[in-house]
Amino acid sequence: MNINEETIYKVANLARIEIKEQEVPGLIDEMSKILTFMEQLNALDTAEVEPLVYMNETQNVWREDVAKAELPVQDALKNAAEHNERFFLVPKIIEK
Repeated sequence: MNINEETIYKVANLARIEIKEQEVPGLIDEMSKILTFMEQLNALDTAEVEPLVYMNETQNVWREDVAKAELPVQDALKNAAEHNERFFLVPKIIEK
């Protein structure tokens, strides 16, 4: 693929990044190298390769989701700076 200044500016616009005029020649060279490498990867036969989802085949073991009271409310609130009978009280941080 032929990379020129127009392509660089189009990609920069799509990516919403600002580039300086003096950066363009270096970006043309870098993008050409990247696309050449991608062409080499596209030449590989991957018909027999399974899609990779995770780096290893370990399965996650999930526990059953059971609600249970681990800590009584009074114990959870006893070190709180401010609280009422059931909840922590914190200062308001959202302003209108």
